[in-house]
Amino acid sequence: MHDGRIHPTRIEEVVDKVKTDIDKLMIEEAEKIIFELGLSDFSPEIVKVLGRLKYRTSYGQNNLYHSREAAFICGTMAAELGLDVRLAKRGALLHDIGKSVSHEEEGTHAMLGADIAKKYGESAKIVNAIAAHHEQVEPICPESVLVAAAEALSAARPGARREALESYVKRLEKLESLAVGFKGVQKAYAIQAGREIRVIVRQEEVSDTESSLMSRDLAKKIEQELTYPGQIKVTVIRESRYTEIAK
Repeated sequence: MHDGRIHPTRIEEVVDKVKTDIDKLMIEEAEKIIFELGLSDFSPEIVKVLGRLKYRTSYGQNNLYHSREAAFICGTMAAELGLDVRLAKRGALLHDIGKSVSHEEEGTHAMLGADIAKKYGESAKIVNAIAAHHEQVEPICPESVLVAAAEALSAARPGARREALESYVKRLEKLESLAVGFKGVQKAYAIQAGREIRVIVRQEEVSDTESSLMSRDLAKKIEQELTYPGQIKVTVIRESRYTEIAK
């Protein structure tokens, strides 16, 4: 007599089939985009990791389609400047692959993506383009600079991303208020949509050593008091100016 319950083995079979179908769908979507961009010779593992971006979003923007858009933009800019179009497209397409594993491993998505690219045979310039797209390392070629620019254009265009305006403004205000709470701070500016805070200190009140310590202490304070996606870069600026008038 059947009691209406599904046998555990049957459930496992269904789950395995669904996983297989989803993996196949992600790979097919990645391969389609690679073809659209006129690129080739990717490691099967890279294609698999790229495909996983189909089910990742940032502020409502699909990461895979953001990468495709960035690649088209980057290729266009490279062509206008007489640079390596295929290199530019490839770097932009792969710039966010680290987001496929960022929820599983420690580290920023840019550096995780660079490690993946290096592991599966991508060139040093591609590895650098991925690592440098959020300024965590210095670019070694002009195409790396274009990848960062194309990524920013795709993310910042009107309608690309969603975030409640009120919460967004409050987060920026909170970020700036944390900075101005430190002694000797003259001004603080949240830039890059809140991804960076630049703090200008009074030269006569804060030494170079104190400026260095302030950047560290502010970063810790931000980690403790704010909730935010990704990371926030803290830059403390202490400037000396000497002026004379020639008569």
